[in-house]
Amino acid sequence: MIDYLGEYDRVVEVGIGRRTDLAAALANRGVVVTATDIYPRETPDGVEFVRDDILEPELSVYADVDAMYASNLPPELHRPTLEVARTVDADCLFTTLGGDQPQVPVERKTIPTGTLYLARQRR
Repeated sequence: MIDYLGEYDRVVEVGIGRRTDLAAALANRGVVVTATDIYPRETPDGVEFVRDDILEPELSVYADVDAMYASNLPPELHRPTLEVARTVDADCLFTTLGGDQPQVPVERKTIPTGTLYLARQRR
């Protein structure tokens, strides 16, 4: 996933949870990373944290980003995440848990950890 996301200048991770390794790796590559979650979370150096709910998003958090991404995004958040990405004209990339299938039209990319779903490419 890092190989795809490392191509962007500014990204937002939706629902960072406790797994911060991807955000840290992107920040170490020089990508500007903002992480969001509905709960307060500790983030690594170089990663800004903003408490936000993708179901009731503060759009200013996502303005001017090139891509939004999420790891293990639950099916009920696929559509809301894509809607925010469309609103701010950003790519939307995510992985799912186990056998969850994407709930929005996607392009599938095989990555070492499974499948990366690209729900929208910027024009």
